[in-house]
Amino acid sequence: MNAIEIRGFETSPLTIRSESRLSALAAGKAFPTEVHPELLREVMIVAIEDFSLFYGAKQALFDIHMGVPSGKVTALIGPSGCGKSTLLRSINRINDLLDIVSIHGDIKLQGKSIYAPDVDVIELRKRMGMVFQKPNPFPMSIYENVVYPLRIDGERDKDVLDDVCERSLRGAGLWDEVKDRLGDSALSLSGGQQQRLCIARAIAGEPEVLLMDEPCSALDPIATQNVENLIDSLSGRYTVLVVTHNMQQAARISDYVAFMYLGRLVEYGPTSTLFQNPHLPETLDYVTGRFG
Repeated sequence: MNAIEIRGFETSPLTIRSESRLSALAAGKAFPTEVHPELLREVMIVAIEDFSLFYGAKQALFDIHMGVPSGKVTALIGPSGCGKSTLLRSINRINDLLDIVSIHGDIKLQGKSIYAPDVDVIELRKRMGMVFQKPNPFPMSIYENVVYPLRIDGERDKDVLDDVCERSLRGAGLWDEVKDRLGDSALSLSGGQQQRLCIARAIAGEPEVLLMDEPCSALDPIATQNVENLIDSLSGRYTVLVVTHNMQQAARISDYVAFMYLGRLVEYGPTSTLFQNPHLPETLDYVTGRFG
């Protein structure tokens, strides 16, 4: 992705209208999502349809309707607590692990509901690579970390495992750094290397979608740059949905940006447009730092 400058803006009448709209959203008034026409030309691998989620009696997501474009990097942005991670974790049904969660609406992967009665949740999660905020390598060798998804599927052919290990580590930009110590503990790697190892593990199973929940939040600037470069290189080969609080990062790594506020999807469009000329004043206020 090309670098995008996030411009500064002088206060304008848009701000007043934006504040009124945000206040209305805070009061529970719904507005239709502003979806840019460029998205209508994309093939959507994930379709989120009028999706709402509740933690007990508390509603966290409100009627989310959006598609995730195949082969593109989509960033979810918005203030803390706006529902970004909740939405991300709904796509591979990690939220199911909480007894208090209930949902309305649907999410489809390749046109099939992930909540259909015949869906095997474990198999579903194999189709969704997941990378968390903090690196979580398993306490085993670098090699075994990478091939773990194949091991649990019963793969025992060493040639297959070796090929997947090298291919995944190359894909994660880590092969040259670890090829001579694949038997070493993954815990011996630096934080940035561990996160790239987790990405290698996530792509080893050839997932249809790669979900990333603030993958750089625990990393230093150099490690962050390495992971961002990796995400950029994955675009086109993988569909990536990433949560980030960092506006500059979203501008650097994504093709599309979805702005969320108080559990609602406010505006969704191409990254360059959303940062340089958003359709809605509240989006303008958020990306230029007036609130959030």
